[in-house]
Amino acid sequence: MNAAEVVNTLLVQRFGVAPAAIAEEAPLRSLRLDSLALEELRVLIEERLDIDLDAVSLTPRNTVGQLVAAVDGTVPA
Repeated sequence: MNAAEVVNTLLVQRFGVAPAAIAEEAPLRSLRLDSLALEELRVLIEERLDIDLDAVSLTPRNTVGQLVAAVDGTVPA
């Protein structure tokens, strides 16, 4: 599974986001993700991909695309 698939799957399954709402340019806040939900999402991504996202700073203003890019940047090739 690549980073985008993991992020999209978690958004739908764990946070109840409608698949149609997930777009690269969609701000995370438009998906009703607050800072607490983002922290939970970060932990879930770290567990699923066995990576460390501590250096990644995310806010509800970031977009889905920025989140995926940040995860992609930490996933070992």
